[in-house]
Amino acid sequence: MRTDLIRRTALTAGILTATAGGIAAPAIAAQAAPAEKAATTSVQADRKAAGERQLDVRYEAQPNFYYCGPAAARNALSVQGKAISVDAMAKEMGTTEDGTDSINDITPVLNKETGKADAYRSVEIKTGKADDGQTDKLRADVVRTVDSGRAVVANIAGTSTDIDGGVHSFEGGHYISVVGYRDNGGIVRIADSANPDQASYEVTVDNLADWTATRGYATS
Repeated sequence: MRTDLIRRTALTAGILTATAGGIAAPAIAAQAAPAEKAATTSVQADRKAAGERQLDVRYEAQPNFYYCGPAAARNALSVQGKAISVDAMAKEMGTTEDGTDSINDITPVLNKETGKADAYRSVEIKTGKADDGQTDKLRADVVRTVDSGRAVVANIAGTSTDIDGGVHSFEGGHYISVVGYRDNGGIVRIADSANPDQASYEVTVDNLADWTATRGYATS
């Protein structure tokens, strides 16, 4: 499965252009540097009112168009206080310029780096569109995983719109980290390595489930 990024605008000099729509990202504590510098910033973490939680992400943008899998795993593991290079992640996952094949290549690496063989498991949504049961399961998985202090990694494809109207298009496939939720999991926060200017945004869990359809996600 090819999971490199294919945007509506062309890639130039190996650097991704931005997806459409500016994103208000209140959880970002500092502005990230351009992707090629792979700069790190912090996403605020705290337990708020019932039904809401955000994890502390040491965000890093992906350095090239095909490292979305390693970068998503690296950002997900950062909420556990781990600092692992995307190159190390890529080597473990067998990532090439064709990308990272599937979520099943990422789950074992998350388990290895977490230090527990069963910390994560892969869940596939094999249908073209998520049904209510699959969406409810994703919501429960996100809440449980984030409450345990871990992030979900999702393999997505296609176009989705965030709650502020920003459009995010990855027709060839992409990987993202899910690092928080509110409204009891009805809205989830994404850490997206593709573009540091849109490092953090929120989508409804229904949109995330449809975005993940035909692919899958790694969850506790």
